[in-house]
Amino acid sequence: MANWLKRGAAADVKAAADRNVRDIVEATLADIEARGDAAIRELSIKFDQWERDDYQLSDAEIQACIDSLDAQSLKDIEFAQAQIRNFAQVQRGAIQDVEVETMPGVILGHKNIPINSAGCYVPGGKYPMVASAHMSLITAKVAGVSRVVTCAPPFKGKPAAAIVAAQAMAGADAIYALGGIQAVGAMALGTQSIAPVDILVGPGNAFVAEAKRQLYGRVGIDLFAGPTETLVIADDSVDAELCATDLLGQVEHGPESPGVLLTNSETLARETMAEIERLLQILPTAGHARVAWETFGEVIVADSYEEMVAIADDIASEHVQVMTRDPDYFLQRMTNYGALFLGPRTNVSYGDKVIGTNHTLPTRKAARYTGGLWVGKFLKTCTYQRVTTDAASDLIGDYCSRLCAIEGFAGHGEQANIRVRRYGGREVPYAGAVTPGDRTRVGA
Repeated sequence: MANWLKRGAAADVKAAADRNVRDIVEATLADIEARGDAAIRELSIKFDQWERDDYQLSDAEIQACIDSLDAQSLKDIEFAQAQIRNFAQVQRGAIQDVEVETMPGVILGHKNIPINSAGCYVPGGKYPMVASAHMSLITAKVAGVSRVVTCAPPFKGKPAAAIVAAQAMAGADAIYALGGIQAVGAMALGTQSIAPVDILVGPGNAFVAEAKRQLYGRVGIDLFAGPTETLVIADDSVDAELCATDLLGQVEHGPESPGVLLTNSETLARETMAEIERLLQILPTAGHARVAWETFGEVIVADSYEEMVAIADDIASEHVQVMTRDPDYFLQRMTNYGALFLGPRTNVSYGDKVIGTNHTLPTRKAARYTGGLWVGKFLKTCTYQRVTTDAASDLIGDYCSRLCAIEGFAGHGEQANIRVRRYGGREVPYAGAVTPGDRTRVGA
């Protein structure tokens, strides 16, 4: 039986916070839809103290951001983008169009068609999240999306130079200096100056995640990617410093980011809790990390690997760092996670920044039904069919007619019957006829 040495906030506290976010987002999106650019400008001034006549950056502004970075920073961005592009290309190569003759004269297939336009949100309020530009834009471009626009909030009163450089280097077709609900709303709903997109992607805070949720249906979304979550699964093959570092390295994202330690060693659990307190005294981002750890942090001691898998699948965390003697045990058995980081030599930060997998991942238990952002999110798998012989149309039509009759769909049935008559040369009654052979309503 598992023992919780530390629990996070109660469900009712989280629910109250969710209701507040939901109400704010709903009113804000309604304002954007009603007033367009005017609402965007007011919101940008209110939340980011940022006012411009046009929030799209010019070519000169973009180049100035690139020129402001030192050569090593540009090389580092290029390296990260190369890793992400390489893996995205491998993923794209694994997605194939298909066509098969399922029976003589019946051909079925599907095509993987890129979405026409995508809006990529890059967080940058607390930290300039350069990596999010790579993850969204490069993946969309590898998929073949023809128009990719991107938004990131200003950082310290001006466009974040590193983000802008990364957006440009990744191939953005338009770059906007906008953040939060106003950015997501503008891309999805469109304004007088911003054409709407077909899908929204990218991580963000609770307000951005809720805005995407409310906009889903008007546009597509990648997934619900709210505040960062991390789960560290460990046994006594690793030490408390490593566990504490990997937890605090993620909860520093913000005060709403949960971090969980799941172990079968109570000694390691207690030592990790003590080590977290030590590190919080020296971590420069302890202001965010402490609130997150104290509010949402959990420490769980399980009896066995088997119980650890069951608890981990129930948590369905965005990031799962596995540091045990046999990390493959968890790879082979876990089913609910955004991404796994196997063994002490890797960690969530590698995935977040540079290793090549995508860091836009499902949160809040969405890992139960979806994986993270990847090339396939930007593709529509659309089917087609072709019947090439009279005999095949006659055969399929015969079955279809009877199946339609079971359901009471007379019009559907007549779509089949007319082809049986024309291509099979057989007389069949009109699907809605009172007497057999009555074709007075067929019109043929």
